Amino acid sequence: MERRTFLAMVPGSLLAAPSAAGAQQTSRVSRVGYLAGISPFAPRPAEAFRQGLHELGWVEGQNLIIDFRSADGSFDRLPDLAAELVRLKVDVIVANATPAAVAAKNATGTIPIVFFGTGDPVGLGLVASLARPGGNVTGLSFSVGLGTVGKGLELLKEALPKVRRVAVLSNPGNPAHAGATSNVKAAAKSLDVRLLLLEAREPNQFDAAFAGMAKGRVDALLVVPDGMFLLQRTHLAELTAKNRLPSIHGLRESVEAGGLMSYGPSNLAMLRRAALFVDKILRGAKPADLPVEQPTKFELVINLKTAKALGLTIPPSLLARADQVIE
Repeated sequence: MERRTFLAMVPGSLLAAPSAAGAQQTSRVSRVGYLAGISPFAPRPAEAFRQGLHELGWVEGQNLIIDFRSADGSFDRLPDLAAELVRLKVDVIVANATPAAVAAKNATGTIPIVFFGTGDPVGLGLVASLARPGGNVTGLSFSVGLGTVGKGLELLKEALPKVRRVAVLSNPGNPAHAGATSNVKAAAKSLDVRLLLLEAREPNQFDAAFAGMAKGRVDALLVVPDGMFLLQRTHLAELTAKNRLPSIHGLRESVEAGGLMSYGPSNLAMLRRAALFVDKILRGAKPADLPVEQPTKFELVINLKTAKALGLTIPPSLLARADQVIE
């Protein structure tokens, strides 16, 4: 049941269809490259991006071409895919999450890049600063700093006060995860929680990670947001259920797949905001002049079906704050 409607990062009027005069400026067919570590063809994300552009006057087959390129979870393919988009001479590259953003920046210093879903764009060297990005890169970060990952641990502790030992699953192939893990460590100190740090670069490493969790007798699992983990969310949900582990994630899709909780910005909302950045650049704006945006509203999603299967009772105070409760 919906508890609160997710708020867009800016008033919806900014996404309104342009005037007729504005539409006339888009008569030239523009080309956008979309680079993702996992498939961008899932119906909701692709539709959110396309709809955002459509509301701004961009229609595929009329004044717009979108070239989708996906590494399908094999992030080592991203540099070649980014180079392919550069050879196509696209007008803008949209980079989905940190690995894609890094690959795009390494591929070109001239083609505008709009990233979304990155953990720390300044720390990663994507931009000089949030207010003044500089260069050819701008976009939307996934979090305010890396605090949302530590906040996830706080919410897990609030939901399950008796939790004392938590496994943290990260992907060493994701450049943002080192900083995210440091943030979780800082949060754990104040929560009297011990962490077991585990890694998985590929799905075939999940079994070893969960074996480590069983050996370490952890009480719960925190999954650091990652494209490969998102792609494998059903598999991860099955493993957490098999091991009877309450879990918290950074993306709601993981909770819809069977995880217990998630806390983070809406991926779909960021896609629609990314469309606004693309629109501005196609109409003449320079990335260096477009400040990086950070989310101002975060979603808390709780899966009560999973809680029931694990024999857990979520505090009513936490349920009341949830943006969505899956029953």
